[in-house]
Amino acid sequence: MDNTLPQKLVRQVGGSFHLTSLLQKRVRELVRGAKPLFETRERNFIRIAAEELERKLIELVPDEDDRTPKL
Repeated sequence: MDNTLPQKLVRQVGGSFHLTSLLQKRVRELVRGAKPLFETRERNFIRIAAEELERKLIELVPDEDDRTPKL
């Protein structure tokens, strides 16, 4: 099995769609001024989000709007 960082992250969050969604949401937060969850000099928001994910500092939580109402 491939042990590259992207493959590890995909396995950690349960698929490439979930990984992309999680990274997009976190990068958006960083662009809007959120601080990284670890000390870094890195300026690339995608790298920061990927590192946060690898360190298990972030996880995918469904948005309120994305939840299907239960009847």
